[in-house]
Amino acid sequence: MKAPFSAYLTSIKPGLQALIALLRRDYDYVSVLATDSKGLAVRISQRSKSVSSQTMTTERGVVARVYRNGQYAEYAFNAFDPADPAAAAAEIRRAMDAQLALLQANTVKTYETPILPDEAQTLFVEKEAAELPEQTDVKALVEKLGVISDKGVSLHENALDCMVSAQSTHICKMFLTEKRELCQSYVYSEGNLALILNRAGNTQISYESVSGLCGPELFDELESKLEKVVETGEELLNAGRIEPGEYEIITSPEVTGLIAHEAFGHGVEMDMFVKNRALGAQYIDRRVGSELCTMHEGALCAENVTSYAFDDEGTLAGDVTEIDHGILKTGICDALSALRLGVQPTGNGKRENFEHKVYTRMTNTMFDSGSDSLENMIASIDNGYLLEGMESGMEDPKHWGIQCIIKMGREIKNGKLTGKVVAPIIMTGYVPDLLGGISMVSPHREVFGSGGCGKGYKEWVKVADGGPYLKTKARLG
Repeated sequence: MKAPFSAYLTSIKPGLQALIALLRRDYDYVSVLATDSKGLAVRISQRSKSVSSQTMTTERGVVARVYRNGQYAEYAFNAFDPADPAAAAAEIRRAMDAQLALLQANTVKTYETPILPDEAQTLFVEKEAAELPEQTDVKALVEKLGVISDKGVSLHENALDCMVSAQSTHICKMFLTEKRELCQSYVYSEGNLALILNRAGNTQISYESVSGLCGPELFDELESKLEKVVETGEELLNAGRIEPGEYEIITSPEVTGLIAHEAFGHGVEMDMFVKNRALGAQYIDRRVGSELCTMHEGALCAENVTSYAFDDEGTLAGDVTEIDHGILKTGICDALSALRLGVQPTGNGKRENFEHKVYTRMTNTMFDSGSDSLENMIASIDNGYLLEGMESGMEDPKHWGIQCIIKMGREIKNGKLTGKVVAPIIMTGYVPDLLGGISMVSPHREVFGSGGCGKGYKEWVKVADGGPYLKTKARLG
């Protein structure tokens, strides 16, 4: 079935359009983003159970943006009477004028920015979902996850707990201007298993996840992940330590996605170009990787948790080729940064929620596939590791340093897996060296969307990343 668009947003649309008409008397540009997103979150362990209607992206509210004399201002609110738009206009006008007066007094650094275009456009998208979170049988879901938790603990003698989480959100957003009317409705879901093991004081956590542009029906896949989570947990209990050094490596699709996100995710968010905080601005049309390195970014380049129809500034979703056979072609950009840089926005303007400002943010960040089999990759390595599982990562966009924490590595000697596992692993390096060393790429490709991404330490949004298996070189420790 199609995920139905919000009846609430439909009911306030005429009032918001009247509000825009009133504000246009005083401002050269007015836009409104209205959101109404419902969610479901269930978390089960051997010690506790929790059920919530709040997820990372549940919200209901409106943010208005206006423009005058080269400056933009915004006002967010969650109480709106569509029968009295004049009252809202008066309050917004008071707040907006105060913001613009402050900017024009030069008490803060400002950017002179052109006016956003407002070409006539309509869009109405309702994506498919077999089930909606607001209609889910919560009691049955809690029981199902409880059974999975119990089974997970029973499968390993050293298991302390098996934590299971399931989240699903029905996103509805409406973007309006004087000439534009964009509406979208879609559902995304994600689930996680985390098995906690302890043997003789050695505690390890093994995990698996599922995610997709779909409803809570996704959670039926969680039980099938138990065998893998238990197997990995046993390997982690027996893992040794890696000898630090430079190695040939093969990255699993999950680790490949982590590299994509950290290496040329944040590094080419072009709001950082405006502030001169990213080295990538100096490398457009220059080589940053091997001929086998092609990377895409955009809500349309893969289908997962952040595959929307338009972003939070009303820019239609895209598929951007950031790196084309090793050459950095472009970054990604929100609408205001695009105006300041004289480029086209890419559909990457995202808010944590309606009360937060827009930043350039990632959606799906993916390496393209190649033609080399995993078997041939392994056979080509004399001394190296197959890296699996991501913990975390970070990048310095100004100097292109990267650090990734990897769950585990499988030793490869003389073209064969030895069976030895090392964990954990810290991978570090200079981004062009890491990407320049890519020498083999598999045809198999996966996308992962469980979790979120912050801009620095805040502004959390949903992202997804992934790709194929890659062979390259890196420093491990």
